[in-house]
Amino acid sequence: MIQGAGDGLSLLTVLLAWPLLVAVALVPLREARIIHRVALIGALLELVISVWMFVAFSAAPTATFQFEEQLPWIDAIGSTIHVGIDGLSAPFLPLTALLTVVAVAQARATVSHRQKAYLISVMTFSTASTGVFTALDLALFFVFWELMLVPTFVLIKLWGTGPGRSHAATKYVLAMLMGSVTLLAAFVLLSVNHRTATGSLSFDYLALLEVEVPAGLGTVLFFLMAFSFMLKAPLFPLHSWLPPALQEGPIGIGILLAGLKVGVFGFLRLIMPLTSAAFMQWRWLIAVLAIIAILYGGLAALAQPDLRRLIAFAGVSHVGLALLGLSSGNADGVSGAVFLLVNLGLTAAGLLLIAGFIHQRLGTTDVVALGGLAARAPALAAFALVFAFAEAGLPGTSGFPGEFLALLGAFREFGAPSLIALAIVVLAAGYSLIWLQRAFYGPVTRDPVNHVVDLGPREASIAFAIAAMIVLLGIFPSLVLDPAESSVAQLVERLAATADGLEPRM
Repeated sequence: MIQGAGDGLSLLTVLLAWPLLVAVALVPLREARIIHRVALIGALLELVISVWMFVAFSAAPTATFQFEEQLPWIDAIGSTIHVGIDGLSAPFLPLTALLTVVAVAQARATVSHRQKAYLISVMTFSTASTGVFTALDLALFFVFWELMLVPTFVLIKLWGTGPGRSHAATKYVLAMLMGSVTLLAAFVLLSVNHRTATGSLSFDYLALLEVEVPAGLGTVLFFLMAFSFMLKAPLFPLHSWLPPALQEGPIGIGILLAGLKVGVFGFLRLIMPLTSAAFMQWRWLIAVLAIIAILYGGLAALAQPDLRRLIAFAGVSHVGLALLGLSSGNADGVSGAVFLLVNLGLTAAGLLLIAGFIHQRLGTTDVVALGGLAARAPALAAFALVFAFAEAGLPGTSGFPGEFLALLGAFREFGAPSLIALAIVVLAAGYSLIWLQRAFYGPVTRDPVNHVVDLGPREASIAFAIAAMIVLLGIFPSLVLDPAESSVAQLVERLAATADGLEPRM
């Protein structure tokens, strides 16, 4: 242990280990009702712990890491179990826990076989993603990064709802493994560079921040990590695994995959601070790819009749906007990107939850088979409306502050070319509201719609939790922006200090 004392040191470890402990507790259980109840209670306790930690962090916003803990691990390579949170990672703890609760809660009605194994996989994914957000050792980060792959593959392959689920699961694994190779290579090179400078290997994040990275090596590291994180985000043109994963996989893993943008977080946590000079030199390329992704993802979403594929391409478009905000290198753009990632988690989860409700009732999420749902299921339509407005970035929802700040940061840095990104406002409104109109307010085209049952109390409570957060953050964006302010300022200062003599190429 390296810093602080008392309960704060162990609380983050408890948060990381808790989902795995819940998964172990499920193993001996046999009755489906008890299995689901234990998993749901465990997920809710995880949410309570994460919210308490976020509130405690927000009470004293600082650029330094809090709830930090460091334990011995692999001495031979200078790697430790080192975890902690700052303003860039703190919002993603309650977000991860909330999405885990949603994934567990909706499994009761949507998972008809091997529910225990399904819930164990979801809880494992929860630990892995929380580990990515909190790891302060690159070897530990890589372990959590790889751990996400296993439950995702299993969930898509065994509980997918489409005929192409095996292909989708395989495509996901192959894509992630390609990214893992370049990411591991970058981590090893960073450690070797530390040995060159100090005489000892180290994978510790804070130690690596203190070591200068030569310009040539920095460029290599930038491209190695950028490939991996762009693939995971995903950003055009490395996005092809996401649409089949969301369309063919179960709603639960779709909520976690589409809602937790760990690839964009990789830019925030690793690329921007560790290779800051290379990032500032090559950010024009990220900005160009981001603008292309905004346009391509939005136009592709407009052409999708299926809600799950629409969500996938909409995610590509909004990831583009988040990375455009990051590429600005200023406080507005970076703050906007952080807020966008939180909003993406909420809106993607909400829309996928709606897709799951519709699929459960009608066996499809294709608008061709829908129409007139609002008259038969008004509660379902009301929640769909809130989520669609948030997706479109309507003021008063969590979709607006992040989009506004990211666009403002991009315009301040790149000027007129960044105005192309304003297309996301029109495109997002287009694909969100057109789908909503066709599915809920158009004429009934199929007889099964006439027999649709509206949301029950349990389903409505799940949707309400997400909708409430969307409205709360839309009205009070400072709940996320204020705790992140010091960490964002520190990151921007580091970027500015290494950018002397470097001009953006846009």
